[in-house]
Amino acid sequence: MARTAGELLDSTTGKLAPDPHANRLVPLIARGAAQRSTLAALALEQRHVIAADRRAFGHLAVRSAAAPHSAAFFEMLAEGEALAQDRLGAYAAACGADEVRAAGYEPLGDCQTYPAYVAWLALNGAPADVVLALSANFAAWGGYCATIAGALRGHYGFDDEACGFFDFFAEPAPELAQRALAAVEEGLEAGRVDEDEVHRYGRLLQGYEARFWHALWELDQRQG
Repeated sequence: MARTAGELLDSTTGKLAPDPHANRLVPLIARGAAQRSTLAALALEQRHVIAADRRAFGHLAVRSAAAPHSAAFFEMLAEGEALAQDRLGAYAAACGADEVRAAGYEPLGDCQTYPAYVAWLALNGAPADVVLALSANFAAWGGYCATIAGALRGHYGFDDEACGFFDFFAEPAPELAQRALAAVEEGLEAGRVDEDEVHRYGRLLQGYEARFWHALWELDQRQG
């Protein structure tokens, strides 16, 4: 029996849910035990991630010209990265990650594997498959951001402006969800959804994101 787009999105998100014990950094931040230098490194790594993802999503939108609902999804993602970039500045400033520090910062290889793979997907992935894989990954990312935002307020004394970057990703995004649903429906109707590829894409995205958090956790431990 064929599944609907909504059922496919839900099942994919469930199957690709990360191991709750894999991310050591977010619980550390949640307890207020992460060092401020680690919070600054998170901001500086995100500068690179956001810039790369914004270009990748823009390229995916262009590649999806024959699949307008997928194109609309990627266009919204690219616009969201631009908004996130604007909000990141206040968080970076609160961490002491000013422009001078940013200019001299060398990004960690394991932190940049995620955007590198998103760029690979932008070149090689079928649009509807990428929509599904990214949507599953975003579910975990949103939860991490909600936890971090609460911890920054409760343990580190950050104000609403400084937490705005994480609040942005933690907030529900019903319009994005609707665009994802329309894109998957479009892909199913055209016979262009390959669930094996979706799971491969999603598994790798989760793995590369786990590397991102683990690299920052290791940095925190070395500086402790």
